[in-house]
This record gives sequence, structure tokens and C-alpha cells, in this order.
Amino acid sequence: MVDPRYIGVFHTVVRTGSYTAAARSLGYSQPAVSQQMRALERSLGTALFLRVGGGLELTEAGRILATHAESVVDDLTAAENKISAVRELRSGSIRVCAFPSASATLVPRAVARATEEHPELRVRLSEAEPPDSLEALRRGECDIALAFSYPDTEELPGEEVTGTDVLDDPLVAVLPGEHELAGRDSVGLGELAGQRWIAGCPRCREYFTRACSEAGFEPEIAFTTDDNLAVQGLVAAGVGIALMPALVLSFLRHPNVVGVRVAGLEQRRVTAYALREQRRIPATALMLDTFGRVGAQMRAED
Repeated sequence: MVDPRYIGVFHTVVRTGSYTAAARSLGYSQPAVSQQMRALERSLGTALFLRVGGGLELTEAGRILATHAESVVDDLTAAENKISAVRELRSGSIRVCAFPSASATLVPRAVARATEEHPELRVRLSEAEPPDSLEALRRGECDIALAFSYPDTEELPGEEVTGTDVLDDPLVAVLPGEHELAGRDSVGLGELAGQRWIAGCPRCREYFTRACSEAGFEPEIAFTTDDNLAVQGLVAAGVGIALMPALVLSFLRHPNVVGVRVAGLEQRRVTAYALREQRRIPATALMLDTFGRVGAQMRAED
């Protein structure tokens, strides 16, 4: 394998016409240039220059290399410039995988904040519920995975993954506007025993049924859907009530439903995950920090 640094020196020797002139152009000593050209010839197994009179003349192999050297140097220079732009966040892209309510709340605020300071940064968003989002992260399909977890269901992402806490998201009972408890500031989950329920995603449903059991009743689940808007439509139509994260109602609320805090329930935790190695990449480090700051701001606004 030819050392690309030698190609750059070779190109300068050809351009300037001598080792001495190339050394001046590169800021090297003349023996250093001679040494690198001998190393290049050894790696290629053939001579590249002939000394004719007081100057240098390219061999046939040297002429072949010279026809490619300029494009190699140009490509390396372009690559260095692009890497520098990514390092300095003057360009680059990052892939974020988030669950739907985070896509509608946390992600827009974080992207707006990050791109205000670094307008050339490009963000590609995909959606998945946990644990699918974490699996996508491990497979290299995204750079950051926003995921949520409930008490006793904390993620065990593995040593290769690191997490940044974003916020704790309280749970609310979603009730029809005319429900007898709709005017309350908060309710206990036990007060909702005997109601018909609409359940959400598998992870949310697992926590919900466990919480109901701890409150002393088994919920009657009348309908199951992952669609947050559908849940609210069903609640508004009187099909049942639901337990939903407050994050959902912060951006989307059916006009005929209300959200009432449920006292005594622990909040679900939202975390931004990345591979440990990925944290060294400036765009990833920036977005992880930005998600943390946006989460802190949203907590302060609550």
C-alpha cells in the first residue's frame, strides 16, 4: 500500500521540477524529500525519476503515476476539507430515531436550537417505539435513539451504549370533557376502577396493567391502539378512558377530552441513547447535549 503522503510529495516534486524546489515549497529539508521519494520507489518496486544533467526526468512508471497523482492529491484535499467541515459542524448529518410524541415535541425544539448555531447540519428523522429504536441504534441504522422507559422497565442498553437523561414525563388520565372527574386537578388511579379503558403501545400497556394491579383492580381494556390521536377520539366518543403521557397532550389534544394528573404514579423517563464510540463525533455530541438542554427547559416550563 502506497503512503498517500508520498504521493503528495511526489506531485510537488513533479510540479516544481526538483527535490530542492519541492522541499522549499513543502517546508521540508531536501534530504527528507529524497528519503520519501526513495521510500515511494521501494513501495512501488520501480524507479520514478532519472537524473539527467542537473535535473530530474520521469521514468515511464513515473509518468504513469504523475497522470494520477494530481487527482489523488485533489481527492485527499477535498476529503480533508469535508472532514474539517464535519468536525467544526459547518456541515454533516445525523440520524435520529424517536417515538412519535418525542418526534412532535422534543425533536423539533432540539433541531431548531442545534441548527440555529450550525445551519449546515442536516437531521434525518425516523420513528420507532422502544425497544425497536434501541435495536436500530445497535444495528447502526441511527446515531441517536430517543426512548422512554417506565419504573421497573429501565433499559439495559449494554456497555456499548450510553444514555443522556432528557426529562421525566408524567402520566395523565385522558377523560371525556363531561366526565365526573374531568374538573379535578388530580385523581388517584384507584378512583378510576370500574372504567372501560383504551390501551396504548405494548410497553405502555404493560406498565398500565401493572399499575392498576398495584392499585387493587384489573382494568377492562375495551380497545387497543398505538395511535395517540385515535386514543383521544375514542375517549371523546365515550368508548373508554386512557392513561397517556403528558408529552402527548402538550402538542395534541382533542377538543372534547381533558387530561388529569394521576397522583401516586411514577413518571416515565425519556433518554437519548448513542453508541459510546459515536459520542466522539461532533454532531452526535452536539445533539445529545441539545436534547438534554431542551428537556431541562421543558421541565422548567411545566
